[in-house]
Amino acid sequence: MEHMKGLEASAEQSKSPLEAGVPFYRPIKWDKSYYTFTGFRDPEQELQQARRVEPTLRWQRSWGVAHRCCQLQSLSRLSQQNPEALINLQGHTVVFADQSGMSASGHVMLGTMDVHHQWTKLLEQLPSYQSLQQQTDWLKERISLLLGGTQVVHVERLGPVQSITEHYSTLSTFHKSLMSRRLCLHPRSLQGLTMLLENDRSNPSLHKMGHFIIPTNCDPPKLQVFLQSHATEARQRTKRKNQLQAEEEAIVKLCLQNLSLRSLSKEPSVSSSQMIMCCKRLVEQHSPLMQGLHICVSHFYSVMQDGDLCVPWDWKS
Repeated sequence: MEHMKGLEASAEQSKSPLEAGVPFYRPIKWDKSYYTFTGFRDPEQELQQARRVEPTLRWQRSWGVAHRCCQLQSLSRLSQQNPEALINLQGHTVVFADQSGMSASGHVMLGTMDVHHQWTKLLEQLPSYQSLQQQTDWLKERISLLLGGTQVVHVERLGPVQSITEHYSTLSTFHKSLMSRRLCLHPRSLQGLTMLLENDRSNPSLHKMGHFIIPTNCDPPKLQVFLQSHATEARQRTKRKNQLQAEEEAIVKLCLQNLSLRSLSKEPSVSSSQMIMCCKRLVEQHSPLMQGLHICVSHFYSVMQDGDLCVPWDWKS
């Protein structure tokens, strides 16, 4: 501490008059005629103009082209430096994510914050991950047979990415629960229906899109009663969902053609009915300013780093 105080004292003594706060410096202020004669920019006038302009859009931090290129270049360097490490990667889908591993969908996740050593270690472990994926598929088949043909699905866009290890653990716990109490369901009575398993839920429910949301520790007899009593409604909602998806695809195609858009997409949180409503209004608007744009339907206005334009689904005229 004494050494630091000594340095502080010597720094104070060596300060120049400007650094010590002596107000002898004053910036030159040129007359307006100087900027007219020379053609130089008047910084004061530019500042006033900038203050008068009201911002209409803001920038949204996102995975732009620069970020994607950076990750692809990193993977390319790994393939050049250690080509044998990527042999196990053949045939897989690669996803750049927050952590390295394998997702519940079977995709290879490469953590964007991990170094090449961690990526290489993951790639060496892929055969064991594939074995775990096979066991996961087997558990899904067994559960489907016990529940009248209901398929266990995992939709990553509805929540955070789940690892294959977590997914297997959830399926295993649920399967053991079903095996503890034999259910009396016809093998194909619930064919065509789907369900999501959740660890943090206490009661089963039926989603508006037609799939069941089932707690992992749900009591088997209670589950059987719930599935049988809601099967008809689940089929109706699933049929309605498929109709909306088909209508959404048709109106998106129409928007792309009529408005000459480069692309038209939506965020996962935007429903099909909201997207349909938004697109119908966009077609009616038929603004020439939209030609060649990348439009993303969201819940807010924003301009992405790549120039994609985000508009809320219920945009105001």
